[in-house]
Amino acid sequence: MNFASPETPALPDAAMDVDFQALSDARLAEMETAAKAVGDSLAELSAQGTTLVGDVLKGQGEFLQWDHYPAGDVYDRASHAQYYYHAHPADNRTPGYPDGLWAAEHGHFHTFLRAEGMPPGSVPAPLSDGHTGGTGDALSHIVAISMGRDGLPMRLFTTNRWVTGEQWHDAETVIGLIDRFTVTSPVPSRPVNSWITHMLRLFRPQIEILLRRRDTALADWRARHPDTETPAHEDRGLEVTSMTVIDIADQIEALAAERARRA
Repeated sequence: MNFASPETPALPDAAMDVDFQALSDARLAEMETAAKAVGDSLAELSAQGTTLVGDVLKGQGEFLQWDHYPAGDVYDRASHAQYYYHAHPADNRTPGYPDGLWAAEHGHFHTFLRAEGMPPGSVPAPLSDGHTGGTGDALSHIVAISMGRDGLPMRLFTTNRWVTGEQWHDAETVIGLIDRFTVTSPVPSRPVNSWITHMLRLFRPQIEILLRRRDTALADWRARHPDTETPAHEDRGLEVTSMTVIDIADQIEALAAERARRA
């Protein structure tokens, strides 16, 4: 994978200083509810003798790089949320910069919302070539969740437009889609869908920062490559636009500390 340059704020595994004190009481409560749902989902899967990724891959045959899992993606017809899991080849997942960044990754989830699920009046952002990109499905990519070989999430990251073929929306519009991402379908399972739904709420502050860094990375790329004929959003030299490490236990601990401070 190729990343935003070291000169931009969108560094791989860039520090993510979340101000939990700035959260509203309602947002803090929503994140606490999400934390419980995430924990309950993991506990339920563990009791069944499986993991998040194991549940996604069950009955899917041989695990092939680049293929989407489950086959055909997961799509919620009520919310129009969509996601899939896949993996890259080892040489693609472990670039020279920074060394071994993806070595511990098994694969990652890509999360989307289709146009039908967006707020009325949502308008795609014009890109540098005057187009908005995307296909007839008009998917908007929210965030990707990188999964470690231990079966737990290890990073969140955003991508350039060409990576998923999405219809492009600016960061503030995509931030408004986070709470609309809800998956209740029975495929691949209720605990997996509850987990991914609530992960976006539990880590909402980080996702907001990542999406704004994504837009900054694109603007910076354009400024540093003024003579290229390839628009920044289609430039294969820029794939991952922002990234940060995450830890569920650390996030829950931070929420608890903030709740205690407000008591």
